[in-house]
Amino acid sequence: MTKYDIARVLEEIAFFLELKGENPFKAKAYSHAAEILQKLPQDPADLVRKESLGELKGIGPTLADTVSELITTGRCRLHEELLALFPRGLLELADIPGLGPKKLKVIYEQLGVSSLGELQYACIENRLVKLPGFGQKAQERIITGIRQFQRHKGFHLSAAVIGEAEQLLATMRRLSSVEQADLAGDLRRKAEVVQGLGVVIASSSPASLPALLAAIPGMAEMRENESGLITARSPQGLTLEIRVAGLSDYGSTLFDATGHSLHVEAVRQRLRVPGPYKTEEALYAAAGLPYIPPELREGHGELEMAALQRIPKLVEASQVQGIFHNHTIYSDGSASVEEMAVAARDLGYRYIGISDHSQSAFYAKGLKEDRIMAQRTEMAAVQQKLSGIRIFKGIEADILPDGAMDYPDEVLATFDFVIASVHSRFNLSEEEQTNRICRALSNPYVTMLGHATGRLLLSRDGYRADMKRVIDAAAAKGKLIEINASPHRLELDWRWCGYAKDKGVRFSINPDAHSTEALATVPLGVNVARKGGLTADDIINTLPVEEMATYLRARRPALAL
Repeated sequence: MTKYDIARVLEEIAFFLELKGENPFKAKAYSHAAEILQKLPQDPADLVRKESLGELKGIGPTLADTVSELITTGRCRLHEELLALFPRGLLELADIPGLGPKKLKVIYEQLGVSSLGELQYACIENRLVKLPGFGQKAQERIITGIRQFQRHKGFHLSAAVIGEAEQLLATMRRLSSVEQADLAGDLRRKAEVVQGLGVVIASSSPASLPALLAAIPGMAEMRENESGLITARSPQGLTLEIRVAGLSDYGSTLFDATGHSLHVEAVRQRLRVPGPYKTEEALYAAAGLPYIPPELREGHGELEMAALQRIPKLVEASQVQGIFHNHTIYSDGSASVEEMAVAARDLGYRYIGISDHSQSAFYAKGLKEDRIMAQRTEMAAVQQKLSGIRIFKGIEADILPDGAMDYPDEVLATFDFVIASVHSRFNLSEEEQTNRICRALSNPYVTMLGHATGRLLLSRDGYRADMKRVIDAAAAKGKLIEINASPHRLELDWRWCGYAKDKGVRFSINPDAHSTEALATVPLGVNVARKGGLTADDIINTLPVEEMATYLRARRPALAL
C-alpha cells in the first residue's frame, strides 16, 4: 500500500470512530496520523522495516501497529470492524459541506439514510426538519451542500495533485522511447482545481509506449482508443490522459492539449497553415501572435492583448521579497513568532508580516489588547535576535457585520499593517455584504482586504458581494487586495485581477500561513497573479524591505486627537 492508501484508511477509521461516538481525541489521532504519513518524504514501509515508525511525532504505539498491519497484510482489523458497523456510503456523505459525523449519526440512526440519493430524497420530503439539532435552515444548508458536492465531484485541488503529476512526468521522461514530455491541460494552465492529469509525449517508438507506461508502478485501467489517446488511472487514482506525438508536430499537440477550447479555436482560426508545428512558439508566430504563456490561455481577452503586442511580463515567484498574513501560536497558528520568521528567512524572504486573528475571532484565540502587547514584546526580542529578516507587526482584523473594524482606531494605528477580513455572517444579502466590505475599506488604518469572498475551493462558495463595487472602493481608498495563496482559497479570483489592475489596485501575495510549512504556498498565489496577467509592479511585496517599510509608513495616518 502507498502512503496515500494508508492515509485514506486512517481517515476512514477516524470518521467511523467519531460516528460511533468514541473519544474524539482518539479519532483525531488517526486523522492527524494520516496527515503525517502523506507528508513523509519516504515510504512508510521503510520505517516499518527499520522499526522506527513509532519514533515519528504523533504516531504512538497503537497507530504504529495499525500502519504496520496495513503495510504487511494490506488489511486492518479495526477498519474492517468499523466497516461492519456502518455502511460505506456514509463516507461519501461526509464530504458534503455542512454535514459532520454528529449530524450524519442522527440522520443514519433516525432515518436510515446512508447514500447520497437517500439523503436527497429525505430533503425533498422535508424529513430532516424535525430531527433534533436540525430544523428548516439546517436542511436548506444541507441541500446547498449536496449541490456543491455534485458540482465539484471529480475535481481536485491543483496543489493536491501537482506533486504526483511532476513525479509521473519525471518517470515518463526516463522511459526509453520518450523524446520529450510535458504536462498539459488545466494543470499546465495553473488552474485552481483540475479534473485529472494531462500529458503530451513525443515518442520515437509509439507502438512500444503503452507497454512502457503500463509498467509504471501503480498505473491502472490503461486503454488506447483509435485516435491514439491513452487513458489510465494514476497511482493515486486520478484520471490520466496521454497524447502521443512525433517531434515534428509536438508543438501543435501540446498547444491543443493545453489551452481552453476558446483559446485554441481562436488561435487556430488565425493560422494560415494548419501545421504541424514543432514548437508552440512557431505555431503562435504562424498565427501572427507573440508566444502566450499557458496560464493566460483561457479565452479571457489574451488574444486581443497579444494582437496589440501587450502580453505582459508575468510576475515570477522569485520576485516576491516578503510575505504578509501569517499566524502564530498567539492565535490559531502552530509555530512561534521566531519559528515563522526563521522559516521565512530560510525560504529567502527578506521580511515577514505577522498578523494573528483579532479579538472577535474567539474560535481562533483572537488577540485582546493585553495579548497584542505581549506579542509586540516578543516580536521586538525576536527581531533583535535575528538578522536577515524584518518582522512587521500586523493583525488580521475582523470586519464586523456593520462594516466597522474589530478594534478602535487608536489600536489599529499601532500596527504596521492591517488586513481586513470577513469571518462571520456569510449569509448577509449581496447589498449588505458589499456595503460591509466597502465601509471597512474606508477605514484609514486598513492596509489590505484579505481573502475577498471567503470561498473554500470545492467546499464553500464565497459570500455574495458585488466585486466591482468592492474593487472600486479599494481603488478609491488606495487599499491593497490580497491574493491568498492557501490552496483552499486562491483568491482574489484571477478573473477579477485584470479589472482591479485597470482600476489601479495593487496586490499582496500572502500565504495565510498557520504553520511554517504553509509559507511554501506562495508560488500558488503567484500562479493566480500570472493567470490574472499581473506583473511584478502590480505586486506590492516584490518591493525590497526598506521600500516596503516606507510604503507601509506612508499609508499609516497619524491618529487624530
